[in-house]
Amino acid sequence: MDFAEVLAALALKVKNQRDAIQTEEATKNAFIMPFISNVLGYDVFNPLEVVPEFTADVGIKKGEKIDYAIMRDGEVQMLIECKKSNESLKIENASQLYRYFAVTNARIAVLTNGETYHFYTDLDAPNRMDAKPFLVLDLLDVDETLIPELRKLTKDAFDLDSIINAAGELKYIGQIKRALASQFREPDDDWTRFFIGRVYDGSITQRVREQFAPLVAKATKQFLNDQVNERLKTALGGSNYAPIEPAPDDAVTSQPPAHDDLDRDTEIETTLEELEGYQIVKAIACSEVKPQRVVHRDSKSYFAILLDDNNRKPIARLHFNGKAKKYIGLFDEEKNETRHELGSLDEIYAHAAHIRDTVRHFADK
Repeated sequence: MDFAEVLAALALKVKNQRDAIQTEEATKNAFIMPFISNVLGYDVFNPLEVVPEFTADVGIKKGEKIDYAIMRDGEVQMLIECKKSNESLKIENASQLYRYFAVTNARIAVLTNGETYHFYTDLDAPNRMDAKPFLVLDLLDVDETLIPELRKLTKDAFDLDSIINAAGELKYIGQIKRALASQFREPDDDWTRFFIGRVYDGSITQRVREQFAPLVAKATKQFLNDQVNERLKTALGGSNYAPIEPAPDDAVTSQPPAHDDLDRDTEIETTLEELEGYQIVKAIACSEVKPQRVVHRDSKSYFAILLDDNNRKPIARLHFNGKAKKYIGLFDEEKNETRHELGSLDEIYAHAAHIRDTVRHFADK
């Protein structure tokens, strides 16, 4: 397997086993040691490469240990501090990492819970670990643009100078992307005011802000959906792709045709996750029918994906309103629904064969 495939394999393992991991030691054994070994390429059983429970006396702190030290030519290159799976990574809880970074030759420090990896260096002050990471790797949602940079940390391709030179740009690009993601999920007042100022000439009163807040949120969602549609268009062959259109006149439908981004009920909130799930199901279904025939309708209890905007031809339902778990509902030939739990949106692809069978069944009628 190449590097990206190895990383994807570990990511899948984390998704499948994360609920069974309850302690820090279990996290190390199941997730972190495989990351050091399989992804970074270091021999975890060779003390010349990986030193567990690394000790260095730090001032009055005697005998403190860091979970792992990655060695190269007898020098510490990387320090790794571990937390248990599902524990949030707070820099305030990484005091040992701070201290060890200052007294060793390490230029890279890692704080991880086995699912997310925060990589730090000393951009702000020499030999002092930065407060914010320059690279954040989330194995539950891998950013493919970071893979080349992560590869530079591997044993075979370790390139400290290149890593440090790129760290500044990576740090701020990553922070900007996370800030944008936060605003796209839930626009704050400053974000809303920014766009009001671009489209509204009057005074921005409280009433105006309240009027525009839902419009900014909806425009943001529509923009993201347009971007997803554009990527789908490219994947399906450019000009051969047709955007979602109203159903044909002879389609049997009990409601007006659905549109990509307009909610029929103002109390219904179509989430980005629902739209992303819809695009995955649509991409799968497009092997059997034209893209414009696969549409969605949102409701308060579920997000329906239909063939020809016909509620007698249900392809799938997304049950994403629950706080803890998410499900995809699939149908048999009698239209009986069976729910399947989803650990991530990617797991929808595991049901591709069933989705295609359902589409063929309704398309042939």
